Amino acid sequence: MAQNGSEGPLLAGVAGRYALALYELARDEGQVDDVAKNLDAFDALYRESADLRRLVKSPAFSAEEQTAAVGALLDRAGISGLAANFIKLSAANRRLFALPDMIRAYREKVREAKGIVRAEVRVAEKPSDAVIEDIKASLRDVAKSEVDIDLHIDPSLIGGIVVKMGSRMVDASLRTKLNSIRLAMREAR
Repeated sequence: MAQNGSEGPLLAGVAGRYALALYELARDEGQVDDVAKNLDAFDALYRESADLRRLVKSPAFSAEEQTAAVGALLDRAGISGLAANFIKLSAANRRLFALPDMIRAYREKVREAKGIVRAEVRVAEKPSDAVIEDIKASLRDVAKSEVDIDLHIDPSLIGGIVVKMGSRMVDASLRTKLNSIRLAMREAR
């Protein structure tokens, strides 16, 4: 689950173990979706705030400082229950740096348990809701399962779509088509 190679298996292992423990507890308590909702709320705050990212990633803050700051933020944001306790525990155990990966691992565990396939979709500009639903329907037909789309806007594609689902990838972007034409023209000389 680690996003870059420098953090490697240690981070993936920590994130995976913590996420699995949280998932099992949430499942036993019947709170899987509530925990996911609260973790998503925290993740949105994390992505929006450079100060929060600094608090989470920096080893300069003590466990007590991180726990106090995160506790105040959780209270202010209305994040409570198992998710709040989990985030505070991560801070107290000096594992707050791995929290973004723990959240990703938890989401993946929930998707896996529900039989939902994740698809990364890149498009040149934000599609309408109807187009997104058409994409989901097409991917559901291919996957023979419910699909959760991770949509990315990438203007460098010029147009078209790139879809990655599991080990499969389809690149129907205008950029790739133009590059293919450019390569074919070079070879024709």
